Amino acid sequence: MSKFDSIRPFYDSEVNQALKEVASHPMMKAIMNFTFPDQRDEEWTEQLLKTHSIRDFQINFIYHSVRKVLDISSNGLTTSGFEQLEPNTAYLFISNHRDIILDTSLLNATLFEHGLLMTTSAIGDNLVKKPFLRTLSKLTRNFVVYRGLGNKAMLEYSKLNSEFIREAIFSQNRSVWIAQREGRTKDGMDLTQKGVLKMLSKACESLSLEEYFLKLKIVPVSISYENDPTDVLKMPELLAKAREETYVKQKNEDFRTLMSGIMGQKKRIHISVGKVLDQEINTIFERENSVNKQLQALVEELDRVIVRNYRLWPTNYIALDLLNQTDEHREHYSVEEKEEFQARIRKGVEMENAVAVRNFLSMYANPVIHKEKMHLLAP
Repeated sequence: MSKFDSIRPFYDSEVNQALKEVASHPMMKAIMNFTFPDQRDEEWTEQLLKTHSIRDFQINFIYHSVRKVLDISSNGLTTSGFEQLEPNTAYLFISNHRDIILDTSLLNATLFEHGLLMTTSAIGDNLVKKPFLRTLSKLTRNFVVYRGLGNKAMLEYSKLNSEFIREAIFSQNRSVWIAQREGRTKDGMDLTQKGVLKMLSKACESLSLEEYFLKLKIVPVSISYENDPTDVLKMPELLAKAREETYVKQKNEDFRTLMSGIMGQKKRIHISVGKVLDQEINTIFERENSVNKQLQALVEELDRVIVRNYRLWPTNYIALDLLNQTDEHREHYSVEEKEEFQARIRKGVEMENAVAVRNFLSMYANPVIHKEKMHLLAP
């Protein structure tokens, strides 16, 4: 047994058997009928059962599913920065995180289109409790990050995750995607948790921390959706937080959010990747002499790049003006766009609940506020 068996995706040698086991599953049938509406079930099933690697499954099936999702639920995907990346080179992508499935799916589709290595991606264990979803996640090269464990088990799995990431990048020449924080950003404030970098540092072994971070080739990723398809679904948790209450998820809430994120209307989407943080890491380690300060400085650099490269949409400026009851940013949106956004609020939020309305608007306004606080907006 591999020490990574509890978290790793399938090996290619396991792919065909796994596909045979789920080929007739209703959810696989739904995915394939959605992706290939003009094919008979026998046609895609025949091709599925001839598939023997994760890459073939991703390219021949999942990539087409992602393009189909974009066609029906968005006004298109634009990208920037990918021309800076080198083919056949493994990177550690540290990304803001807005949608459970699409963030990594869209990144991998873009990497594939640019002839770059696709990723193995972190996914919370709460999202793969259903056997089919667990199998599908392993077929799309996800590795599991366990949540809600005791301190001892959490430390053990944190070290295991860090070693898996090291193994993927250094030994398998496989890029890795991880979120900048545990879970998705609910309030629009994309902030890196220092714990993510602490987790990574557990596998530096014989290398100095500076050498290790340089060798990981850390690339910040910013993904922005004009409309968050799960905005209304985030309201209960944000309201509980505002009341200083512990939020308890409803049964199947994660699955409903997952499906809403995939199929909900997003309008425009943009993904931007920054440059490898090599000079920045050198500067940080020259300037700071304690590990704690080095990690904090790297957190701040990741935040700066992710926020700088985040694409602001009319919805962000509209929300900020509605929040402040001004028209200060009116040059960034049209009257029609404002009316459309206000209709979206009325449809999804109880307008008499002032806290809910404020939370909804803040979710969209915070990216602008964040850029302003970090002095990253053009004058």
